Amino acid sequence: MTLIRLAALAAAGALGYRYFDKLRRGQHAAFADGQGDGENFAQVRDSGPSAMADKPRREWTGVDEESDQSFPASDPPANY
Repeated sequence: MTLIRLAALAAAGALGYRYFDKLRRGQHAAFADGQGDGENFAQVRDSGPSAMADKPRREWTGVDEESDQSFPASDPPANY
């Protein structure tokens, strides 16, 4: 009887994993909710901490904002 319960628990875990994995694949790791939709052809997120999936661990400064706005260009911000 314990073996049947263990098998049922494993099957439920596998189904749950597949369900949440499918949900996770629809969202890009770097984008906040609503940022990485199909209309964003280049897949570049908007600048700023509000467009990030994870909130910054420290205070967001002006230098951080300028650096984020320059990405993915190779040129650094011009006002430093």
